[in-house]
Amino acid sequence: QVQLVESGGGLVQAGGSLRLSCLASGSIFRINAMGWYRQASGKQRELVADITSGGATNYADSVKGRFTISRDNFKNTVSLQMNSLKPEDTAVYSCNAEIVATTNLLRPRDYWGQGTQVTVSS
Repeated sequence: QVQLVESGGGLVQAGGSLRLSCLASGSIFRINAMGWYRQASGKQRELVADITSGGATNYADSVKGRFTISRDNFKNTVSLQMNSLKPEDTAVYSCNAEIVATTNLLRPRDYWGQGTQVTVSS
């Protein structure tokens, strides 16, 4: 069984910073891409940033220059450093990873964390 567990959400004032972390654990053979998504109230879930196993990154236009995604392949973690936060960044942030589990080496699967609330006050 594979699990993703996030930490680091909370309440911050506009202009502040937060750091989200996500730990993947369980029967993991390999982790491919990892990323962060968010869903604001009444809106669709959107990609915030993702990162390949080789370290190539991709960001939503709305967070470029403010957010930085990173990962530690030895610790099976992915982090999201969020600076210059805006009220419109308020959302539930979820960690995602494409993982090859030891129980099924032929087929990678998408796994999701439970989500963590980020609230930015104006």
